[in-house]
Amino acid sequence: KKGRGVFAAKSIPPQTVVEISPILFFTNEEYQAHGRFTVLDHYTFVWPGGMALALGLGSLFNHSPSPNVGFFLDVKAETIRYVTMRDVGVDEELCISYGSNLWFEDADSLKQRVLQDQEELKEAHWIEDFCFEEL
Repeated sequence: KKGRGVFAAKSIPPQTVVEISPILFFTNEEYQAHGRFTVLDHYTFVWPGGMALALGLGSLFNHSPSPNVGFFLDVKAETIRYVTMRDVGVDEELCISYGSNLWFEDADSLKQRVLQDQEELKEAHWIEDFCFEEL
């Protein structure tokens, strides 16, 4: 299950800036001595010379293997710019990709695997349609 998230209050076209988050910069030394041992470790971005914590909505974007938002580091301005990559519908969650080395079970991938397993079991006549609950 995902935690808090960012959701579209209205339809958003592609290439729309949806957030510009200022960052809190940690030097490599600070991060190695302190940051990596706290919950902040789950919210930091790799930044030239250290790590960065996105402020504003930047730390609330959840992961998706098929993200609808991309992000760009603006090192000079010390911000992260979040931009839609496709049309986003009303009430759709805005998600970014955290990359392939995840430290958690990906909720979207888990749901897809469960649905595939259910289909395979139905095809094998192991279970009936009425056994399934909505995920």
